[in-house]
Amino acid sequence: MKKIVGKIHLWLGLTSGLVVFIISVTGCLLAFEWELRSIFSGSYFHIEQPQADVQPLPPSALRAIAEKQFPGKAANGINYGGADYSTVVQFYGGDPEYYYQVFLNPYTGDVLKVWDAKDDFFRIILEGHFYLWLPHEIGQPVVAYATLIFFIMLVTGMVLWWPKNKAARKQRFSIKWNAKWRRLNYDLHNVLGFYAMAVALVLVITGLVWGFEWWSNSLYYATTGGKSLSDAVYPVSDTTVQQRPYTLQQATDMAWQRVRKQAPAGAGTSVYFGEGPQAPLSVSINYRPGTYYKTDNYEFDQYTLKPLEAKGPYAGTYENKSMGDKFRRMNYDVHTGAVWGFAGKLLMFFASLICASLPVTGVYIWWGRRKKKPLAQKKLRQKMAVAS
Repeated sequence: MKKIVGKIHLWLGLTSGLVVFIISVTGCLLAFEWELRSIFSGSYFHIEQPQADVQPLPPSALRAIAEKQFPGKAANGINYGGADYSTVVQFYGGDPEYYYQVFLNPYTGDVLKVWDAKDDFFRIILEGHFYLWLPHEIGQPVVAYATLIFFIMLVTGMVLWWPKNKAARKQRFSIKWNAKWRRLNYDLHNVLGFYAMAVALVLVITGLVWGFEWWSNSLYYATTGGKSLSDAVYPVSDTTVQQRPYTLQQATDMAWQRVRKQAPAGAGTSVYFGEGPQAPLSVSINYRPGTYYKTDNYEFDQYTLKPLEAKGPYAGTYENKSMGDKFRRMNYDVHTGAVWGFAGKLLMFFASLICASLPVTGVYIWWGRRKKKPLAQKKLRQKMAVAS
């Protein structure tokens, strides 16, 4: 059985090794994206704290300023970062695909940075992590299947690692640092792979949520006790209103002000403009800027400002969600480790680093055995010749 598992482990590893290496290395960099942006992009990422009585400009004012940077394009949303972070106005669309951001001082309206995704280092790294820098329709399936193969690799690797007896058990838990390189490489592959396995499984399970729809649906079904993602309800605005009491800009500002009053100091707020006559206005509070899971999301009719009810894992307030819905909201932040703060990111960084090393050390083990077999056969032939 171990020989069969070993063959599966070998050939799946040779098939997916390069992709797993790229995914893991890019994942290491993305784990600390927020912190690195704060360091290297401080000139537009952070702002000076104003006096306590100074209020940020409303969404309509910031939107008008940002749209001057891209004539003919309409902004999709605004993210007020909270505390000492700048405000970001987002522009995105397809055919041709684009993604722009305008960083603004929310108190003065000053334009701090006009950002294009094509020129951003972390956006380029993200493209590699999700698509291997290939066209999305090609790169996404390749990454998804390589991640699924890596999941199988972790399981088969555990079978191969399992010690045959008590005497071999100690060897499986420690690296013999003073051994020759071939033995040291073997220990690095097996021992580090074992210690990283639990965290690597978390990375794979959360990563496959974006890889396969069937995986995403099955995981949600399992963690919610039978709920389906298809049960989500997206509300619509009432287009039959005869006389609109507010303009869209006024409604946006009023919805944002209404939600902002509930936000504690330091929290961020976001506004997403209704795209089309039926779309609602979406406003959210982010209680932990730098993460995405702990948010309260509200929907309003764009004509009357009547609160609308949405259903699904991302609808409503965080505290009122079931544990399964909270798990779904946490998926990205668990994947990066951000849900556990800096320590969690550090854990995911080293786990990703070990995952990147496994294809390298694994190939070296395979190559060493290929060279070893002809040498052993040559010695056997020499012995037979002497005996005859």
